[in-house]
Amino acid sequence: MFSLIGVPNIDFIGKRKISFMVSSLLVVLGIIGFIMVSLGKANIGIDFAGGVMVQGHFSQPVGINQLRDAIRTEFPDAQVNEVKDFIFPNAFIIKTKRPGTDAEGTLRAKRMEEILSTQFPGNEFTLDSESVIGPAVGEKLRRDAGWAILVSLIGILIYIALRFDFRSGVAATVATTHDVLAVVGIFYLLGLEFDLLTLSALLTLAGYSLTDKVVVYDRIRENLRKFRAKTEFIFCVNRSINETLSRTINTSTTVVVVVVMVLLGGETLRNFAIALILGVIIGTYSSIFVASPIVVEWEARSPRRFKR
Repeated sequence: MFSLIGVPNIDFIGKRKISFMVSSLLVVLGIIGFIMVSLGKANIGIDFAGGVMVQGHFSQPVGINQLRDAIRTEFPDAQVNEVKDFIFPNAFIIKTKRPGTDAEGTLRAKRMEEILSTQFPGNEFTLDSESVIGPAVGEKLRRDAGWAILVSLIGILIYIALRFDFRSGVAATVATTHDVLAVVGIFYLLGLEFDLLTLSALLTLAGYSLTDKVVVYDRIRENLRKFRAKTEFIFCVNRSINETLSRTINTSTTVVVVVVMVLLGGETLRNFAIALILGVIIGTYSSIFVASPIVVEWEARSPRRFKR
């Protein structure tokens, strides 16, 4: 309800050729990143690459940073997560990548247990469980992740097509795919890790991005009913974007909360939060410069008004 900037009069649609060029570069980068992740050649996490997971607890409190320093002297890629457990309050989960064979993974788990026992004398470490995630499991998870994203995009297409029309459904799906690919491409370019939390962030930003596009499409439909033949289609779309711009910017302030997650959420949530920040920024951009301009281009090539 808070109007941050009122209703400006900016020609967003007039800049669609520039935005399409920028978006094309982001999509190409995203496709490269997606292929590299699928082939296992990007910085992929233990969930997708395979690895060793050890869970245990100490008899006395241990700082998580101390534990990370102790483990990473021999396993630099190790991930250490604290577990909130009422029975064992000083519990941790430790993961390392790519163990090779199951036998090598078992040896790694035993070596980690030895390190924890020797690095913290007088503070007994008890191993609760150990598991080895093989390369086949990691490959299956990567494949399932791709299917999860694909199914969500098909769901978006069906939902928008039923709520508005097929043209809008295609535009929203293309824009949402653009958002997901852009984040994947930037993650690959920066060498950030892809894991199940990153996948969760991608699915989250797909829903987030869709919500804002629905608001713009709703306003376009309202303005088409209001102006009918009095107004050109491009002017109607431009006016709708300007009228919802304040709401779009207000919604994007979600990024403030996610920045706090990056700064204070710890190592485990950092990549997840970075993906959400990129998703909010790119999703806001695509709502203005991708989703609606696609509808305008479709209208220009097949002149007709929105269905009911």
